Amino acid sequence: MVRAHISLTTIRQLIDMKMLPCISLHRNLACLHPAVGGVRWKSSYRQAPLLTAAPVRALIDEQISIKARFLPPCCPVTVCAQMHSEDGDLWEAFAHYNTNADGTVNLTSDQSVGGSYLGREPMGLFWGLQPAPGSREGLRLRKKNVETPYTVLLSLLEGHVSPSERQSTELAAIFTERCYMAPGVRRIEIRQDGVVGTLFLPPGPGPFPAMMDLWGMGGGLPEYRSSLFASRGYASLALAYIGHKELPGPQNTLNVGDSYFQGGGQAAFHLLQGHQQVCADRVGIIGLSFGAYLTLRLATQTGVKPSCLICINGPVGSVIKLPDVDGSSGLFDSEKKYWRYDDQGHASFREVSLPANIAPENKVKLEHLPCPLMYILGEDDLSTSSIENANLIEETLRAAGKSQLLTRLSYPGAGHLIEPPYAPNSRASMWSVKPEKLITLWGGHLAPHAAAQEDAWKKILDFMESHLRL
Repeated sequence: MVRAHISLTTIRQLIDMKMLPCISLHRNLACLHPAVGGVRWKSSYRQAPLLTAAPVRALIDEQISIKARFLPPCCPVTVCAQMHSEDGDLWEAFAHYNTNADGTVNLTSDQSVGGSYLGREPMGLFWGLQPAPGSREGLRLRKKNVETPYTVLLSLLEGHVSPSERQSTELAAIFTERCYMAPGVRRIEIRQDGVVGTLFLPPGPGPFPAMMDLWGMGGGLPEYRSSLFASRGYASLALAYIGHKELPGPQNTLNVGDSYFQGGGQAAFHLLQGHQQVCADRVGIIGLSFGAYLTLRLATQTGVKPSCLICINGPVGSVIKLPDVDGSSGLFDSEKKYWRYDDQGHASFREVSLPANIAPENKVKLEHLPCPLMYILGEDDLSTSSIENANLIEETLRAAGKSQLLTRLSYPGAGHLIEPPYAPNSRASMWSVKPEKLITLWGGHLAPHAAAQEDAWKKILDFMESHLRL
């Protein structure tokens, strides 16, 4: 058993050794003050400083309250957050505060005067996380195993300092857990009739309204948005369609076509719609980037009748042709002529999705849109021409007499990767390593991007509530 009086030096050594995720230290510390999760440490002050986080364990999209007490009045302190990704990389954020006259700091109401963010930002220590100095190039923080939480070490430092300097006295510390699945949410792997995905079901017998969840050309099977939907009472199917080992063909090809998404009774949408714990007439689709194009394509073809659509920074068409019935593949090579590079050699894909660069036959027939659509865009998107695509959607629906179906959300300073709230944004990250290393630009500035994610998530849940619940 690890005892609660373990020293701060020892904790710091564990952080440096990347052993933190492997121990249950946070549980032992947290139980000292179960109401708020505070841990007190010996100090030269008359009463030991106290750092609290409430609640200690929360869903990733929930705010928590962070406070420091029993400090001298009007003195400089630094509050720091550190955590390791599942790949072992250290991420950190910090903020400078001046204590109030009563010797307290409250991140919900007080202003940061320096560090990773400025101003009143209750969750800045989370969305402000960035790779620690000296980290590998091109990192992006994405949760792989949604059944385990992130463990974040919050610490209170003396003075206005940077945590990487390691020259300040640590006054207090507390661990908090950031979760992706609420208690009782069920995770079910789907490998049926060629469909590869993960179904998340809320607690209880159902039936539940549902969402089909499509990500972009980064591929794989991201589950964290779907797990949060299930935590909010919606069944959600996270669907893989490229870059997954259980899908056919090489990793750089799009080898699933319309039949994968739409085919009679055996494809992904109908599989979700036909599940015994899903309300068949209350199923929506959400897509990010290329997933937004697939979302629009699905909804405007016969045989699929979604109740609502949510598209995030996605195009209305594609220069990549979906595979034909004979199985021929869509290749990335066809779009490379539109790639652009900055002075660091980082790639931008914006021009790939300019409506002017997409053949008319490869554009979605937007005039056939059958249901309400929320389109969310970041005005600093460097990966998709989101503004131009949103304009085209708006113009087409107006001409078709369907303007009432569109809800358009536009966020200045936000980039391409508008995800659930309080997740840190990566303005650029590694796209591929083989056959050559390529870093792609996503765009977005930390504070406005974080504000966009928080606002958009609330509006997404409200939109789903309006159109998927009776």
